[in-house]
Amino acid sequence: MAKRIKIHPENPHRDKIFEISDDLRDQAVALLPTDSQYALICDYKNKKGMDRIRKIRQMGKKDHLTVMCHSLEHVSTFAHLNDDNFKLIKRLIPGPYAFILPATRQVPRLLTHPKKRTVGIRVPDYPICLDLIRELGRPVLAITAKLDGVEHGHPDDGDRELFLSRFEKIVDVIIDNQEPLRAEETTVVDLTNQPSELIRKGLGMGRLEEALALENRELTVPESV
Repeated sequence: MAKRIKIHPENPHRDKIFEISDDLRDQAVALLPTDSQYALICDYKNKKGMDRIRKIRQMGKKDHLTVMCHSLEHVSTFAHLNDDNFKLIKRLIPGPYAFILPATRQVPRLLTHPKKRTVGIRVPDYPICLDLIRELGRPVLAITAKLDGVEHGHPDDGDRELFLSRFEKIVDVIIDNQEPLRAEETTVVDLTNQPSELIRKGLGMGRLEEALALENRELTVPESV
């Protein structure tokens, strides 16, 4: 049964952040609230945790896990940033966005696309996430928490307690911000080519469009999005 840690969303207690970071160092997989939906996370060096998360989400080898960082400087350690991408991301983070970028050698191969050598990068606008990553001293890997085909296994259902309970026997730690579930997903943008490509439409679309306009950049939106 997962350990549940109740924590304040805006002013997370330091002792609880220390406890969660220790759990992650001990190879835990956790359920973490973010500025969008809950995420499944583990230390980005935790290969067994990564495999567990992929199994929970029924992911293929080409599906991206996201490296969750705490700052733009942190991002540049794990992704190659040209000047244009640096300027755009600087306008948008922290925020509800994931950016597909060329990975540096710091990123384990299991976290990258097997052919493109790209990685998803995210800097959430949420104190619990940022404090946790800083305390851990390295990024966490993350993906939206949901259980396909399971009743109340998706935050769209709206019942926070039932949703969290679905993960009690699947993860090691449940971080409970005691707030209503957020149904909206992050916006995902592929910045590896020009023009940039929208992979998933979610939170912050207006801010993204404004930032692109200020940088005089175009965004391709496939019909499937």
